[in-house]
Amino acid sequence: MLKRSTKLLALGLIVTSMFTTTLIGCGAKKATQVDAAANVTARPTKEAVQKEGKLISYGMPKEWADYEEIFKTVEGNYGITHEDTDMTSAEELSKFKAEKDNPVADIGDVGMTFGNVAKAQGIVQPYKNEHWDDVPDWAKDKDGYWTGAYTGTIAFLVNKKLVKDIPHSFKDLLNTEYKNCVVVGDVEKAAQSQNAILAAALANGGDEKNIQPGIDYFKKLKEMGNLKDIDNKVSNFQKGEVPIGILWDFNALSYRKTINQMDDYEVVVPTDGTVISAYVSVINQYAPHPNAAKAFQDFLFSDEGQIDLAKGFARPIRKVTLPDDVKKQLLPDDVYKSAKSISDYDAWDKASEEIPDLWKQNVLAQ
Repeated sequence: MLKRSTKLLALGLIVTSMFTTTLIGCGAKKATQVDAAANVTARPTKEAVQKEGKLISYGMPKEWADYEEIFKTVEGNYGITHEDTDMTSAEELSKFKAEKDNPVADIGDVGMTFGNVAKAQGIVQPYKNEHWDDVPDWAKDKDGYWTGAYTGTIAFLVNKKLVKDIPHSFKDLLNTEYKNCVVVGDVEKAAQSQNAILAAALANGGDEKNIQPGIDYFKKLKEMGNLKDIDNKVSNFQKGEVPIGILWDFNALSYRKTINQMDDYEVVVPTDGTVISAYVSVINQYAPHPNAAKAFQDFLFSDEGQIDLAKGFARPIRKVTLPDDVKKQLLPDDVYKSAKSISDYDAWDKASEEIPDLWKQNVLAQ
């Protein structure tokens, strides 16, 4: 699964956007974006969606947050077909830009830090879906260029066959009994792994403005021999190669279900601190099927769409009443007491760009 965000690519996108903004001037593309902004709440008709006939997405694989069922419903509601190509958040935005003269995809799902990158690039169009007012202000661009659909919280997925004592905090992971047990994944490339660094920083007195405590924490884990150098993808869990993985809670719960050995795995939200962050839905500025894209967002943010996300173990961004059977498969609300949202996304953007080098210099160099 490629739902990972490469910050070095993102930095390139930001730099490119500076030149793009300069060159747009009074040309046609700027006019197109103004027109889109003027129609930010215009609802697609069923006839218009059916006429387009299809919906193409990037980075929205069927295994992720129950997107398979969500797309099946949209296909059935409108009589259209859907195709997806899995890729990272940065790759999604790069493809939007590269394909502008011959666009392919209509929509994408990207880590929250990439929402403003996409807006700055001028490669996404604004749309305030039917349930826009119910989305918290922190989870959406005020002009409608991106909207958070669901959240994840960094958690531990513990293989109880390989680990005798279940760790409940980042502090616990410093115990010598977890030698060569802790897997964080590719910190240089993956948004999930970079958020694990932030979670550790929060657990050790830091935050998005001060990421160093998270780096120092993993440096200590490495020095102790507790850190295991392997990816935390589901296939490695299936092979029994990951005793303790640090990853999004919805991935942890999904992996446990996929492995089909529920009793052998425990999902733990660290009690001494962790981070909550959102993934955002975006519509390609050059979308070949813009009505289908808007219809998709209208469904995604509806009660039914939000409940479908919860079926895929993600936490809906809207306050919807979940059916009992869906609620039971999620972790109880009280285990999230230690979780904190990012309050300064500019600071987090800067920190996440610095993390790869900090990781190489402080952790990998050990």
